[in-house]
Amino acid sequence: MFPTMRASLALAVLVSPLAAQRPAPPPVIGQWDLTLVNSEGQHMPSWLSTWWSGDRVLVGRMVGVVGSVRPISRLEFTNDTLKFSLPPQWEGGNGDFQFVGVYAGDSLAGTLTTADGKPLSWSGHRAPALRRTAAPQWGAPVKLFNGTSTAGWHVVGGENQWKGINGVLTNTQRGGNLVTDQTYGDFKLHVELKYPPDGNSGVYLRGRYEAQIEDSVVSRAENTGGLGAIYGFLIPNQNAAKGANEWQTYDITLVGRRVTVVLNGKTVICEANIPGPTGGALDSYEEKPGPIMLQGDHGPVEFRNLTITVAR
Repeated sequence: MFPTMRASLALAVLVSPLAAQRPAPPPVIGQWDLTLVNSEGQHMPSWLSTWWSGDRVLVGRMVGVVGSVRPISRLEFTNDTLKFSLPPQWEGGNGDFQFVGVYAGDSLAGTLTTADGKPLSWSGHRAPALRRTAAPQWGAPVKLFNGTSTAGWHVVGGENQWKGINGVLTNTQRGGNLVTDQTYGDFKLHVELKYPPDGNSGVYLRGRYEAQIEDSVVSRAENTGGLGAIYGFLIPNQNAAKGANEWQTYDITLVGRRVTVVLNGKTVICEANIPGPTGGALDSYEEKPGPIMLQGDHGPVEFRNLTITVAR
């Protein structure tokens, strides 16, 4: 027998037992749209993604009800039961969130204990691919704001501080978020915006994916929390932000999960995939059309010339 053949056979003998011992990937691998329910019956959106690290350790990341995506160093899956902990971010409490869920019928359901010790229930369904089979055909642009009132919109999550005056839609102080009555699938959105120094707001696409608005010339430019980002997920490729108290433009195209963001005439994100809902989303039902939501719970912000072009 030739030496090289003997070496190959010896390697096969060593590798075969290792291959036989390698566990099968658990069925919970993938992306999950979650809904958390508190004791008052309030439904709150969340998102979970899991994958193999190597060939035997299940890891992941998660978006909570608020905040950005955060890592999960290890998840345990045994006898169709998923367990993991999640560190707090903006929530109160000193402990970690503790999740326990059961996998059945390609869905998840279970309980969790929050960082401050409160019990909640949760459920999850697989996130849809949201792939188009053909290129979109675009309709005509439609105005979202009539220039004088908030007709066609409603407020959620707080007191109404929104006013429409002389072509400008203004949130005068911290209050509720402004949501279109109409829902949309794929679209092109044009928004002109202005914020004060240290201003913070956002435009939620389908009410689920936040195009961040923040005073970003110096402090947080070119990260997932700065102007031009899809909050927590997608980083702009350059800092195209102007200063506070200047009018700026967003031109955003969303087709399925694919988003292109043009900030002040510069393409800062190009056909990138949005993994899932961002913190502060209205719901986690990604398979459904959703509204445009303007964030008002952080403070003053102004908008004008809001138009949407819907795909057919």
